[in-house]
Amino acid sequence: MTDTKKTNGTEESKVPTNFIHQIIEGEISTSKGGENIHTRFPPEPNGYLHIGHAKSICLNFGTAQKYGGLTNLRFDDTNPSKESTEYVNSIKQDIKWLGFDWGDREYYTSDYFDKLYDFAVALIQKGLAYVDFQNQETISGQRGTPTRPGVESPYRNVAPEKNLEEFEKMKNGDYNEGDCVLRAKIDMASPNMHMRDPLLYRIMKVNHHRTGDKWCIYPIYDFAHGQGDYWEGITHSICTLEFEVHRPLYDWFIDHLKEGDYRPRQIEFSRLNLSYTIMSKRNLLSLVEEGHVTGWDDPRMPTISGLRRRGYTPASIRNFCEKIGVTKTNGVTDVALLEHAVREDLNKTAQRVMGVVNPLKVVITNYPEGQVEELDAVNNPEDESMGKRKVPFTREIYIEKEDFMENAPRKFFRLSVGKEVRLRYAYFITCNEVIKDENGEIVELHCTYDPASKGGTSPDGRKVKGTLHWVSTTENVEAEVRDYDRLFNDPAPSNHKDKNYLEFLNPDSLKVIPKCYIEPFVKDAKVEEHFQFERLGYFNVDKDSTSEKMVFNKTVGLRDSWGKK
Repeated sequence: MTDTKKTNGTEESKVPTNFIHQIIEGEISTSKGGENIHTRFPPEPNGYLHIGHAKSICLNFGTAQKYGGLTNLRFDDTNPSKESTEYVNSIKQDIKWLGFDWGDREYYTSDYFDKLYDFAVALIQKGLAYVDFQNQETISGQRGTPTRPGVESPYRNVAPEKNLEEFEKMKNGDYNEGDCVLRAKIDMASPNMHMRDPLLYRIMKVNHHRTGDKWCIYPIYDFAHGQGDYWEGITHSICTLEFEVHRPLYDWFIDHLKEGDYRPRQIEFSRLNLSYTIMSKRNLLSLVEEGHVTGWDDPRMPTISGLRRRGYTPASIRNFCEKIGVTKTNGVTDVALLEHAVREDLNKTAQRVMGVVNPLKVVITNYPEGQVEELDAVNNPEDESMGKRKVPFTREIYIEKEDFMENAPRKFFRLSVGKEVRLRYAYFITCNEVIKDENGEIVELHCTYDPASKGGTSPDGRKVKGTLHWVSTTENVEAEVRDYDRLFNDPAPSNHKDKNYLEFLNPDSLKVIPKCYIEPFVKDAKVEEHFQFERLGYFNVDKDSTSEKMVFNKTVGLRDSWGKK
């Protein structure tokens, strides 16, 4: 997120990279703030973070980094019925994996439950809050519409002393869930629906993952959000665009809380919407609970943990968030841009190896039996510093079935009967005979090689158009490959009013290939280590790998196959 230029060894002023940075630059230039930028990332621990949260993480932490400021991590743990320590731990892991750190500034809204209660008491004492004993349906019906004023609650003008007494009873557990709520007393005729006596507290007799059973009333997010910002000294509260209409309420609470000139400023930006993806935590949770995926970290999920397990890198996600920019206009980003970002990063950093996922046996009949030849192979042509490796070559090898065609058309440049091709890093071979089983299926090819063509060139200068990857049948690592595709086959699965998003699940989103062969170089690879299987795509080691059998996840192909579809 940083955009700093240097001239003659000195750092120039940082150039704004989005409208939020332009606002901050303006504040700095007019001495209205900006000297000590302090942002926060406030996730609710009710699920795993997804790629949309990654955009917010990069923006909040990146903005503070750019201006030499700080970022707090604050968990919005105000709804204990849906929150857990598991989610807290996963969120912290994801943020650190992305490359950001909040230092010692880890906070929870539950840290402020006492202060929030005291603030609510102060509002009641000022006649700005009251306990309402109507049910939620009645309260909602009284709110009116944007063009019709709301109806005041019959409890709205109860004396502060009585409201204080009732609020304390709420806190002490004298009432049941749904019996009453605490509301702010603002304006039932406001054109902003959020200002029409919004809820501040509701009764929830649920054990909290941090405070246990100390509380049975919990603050609403709108009531807790701004106050947490204020007590932590946040300067810029960066929210997604749906909170724009909440901003007057945010400011109203701050106005009745602040004691000096300081106040945090809420700024809204458009959230990330990604094609062929759903972002609703509720729907993502349903996918997990109903068994459509194997868990929150299923590599088909748009969660950060799912993307990590699939093989995405922190740099690729940060670069993606940088490319899509920050605006105040809602739109949909093509998931192909995210896939491009990981290709771009892995092309520079991933070790090349050869792997065969759909093997066809080739016997090189004129190659010495029992001989194992070590051939030089380039680890990454984009980075010479990664060096070279040795690849074992033997009389019998595997190639991809799709690289052979018995009756090939003229423009088929791979292997066919009587045709010569190049084996990557090895020799020219020519197919002489096709072996079939009793069903007529091709099970083996007999070929001959040209010993003079070692390394892929021939002394006589003859050219071959096809180059195939291969793996020795004896010197290899057997592995399971999980070929992942997009989880949905519709670009907007949740935007159909007459259909459930589950109807658009892609039945081919996972293909398990149980027996594939990869060159021995990968045998000591660690979980999440990345590779490019030459000509096939990018893969990484899955956590399900064991010493007996490795498992590789396909991160993305070398090219966008969906563009062709």
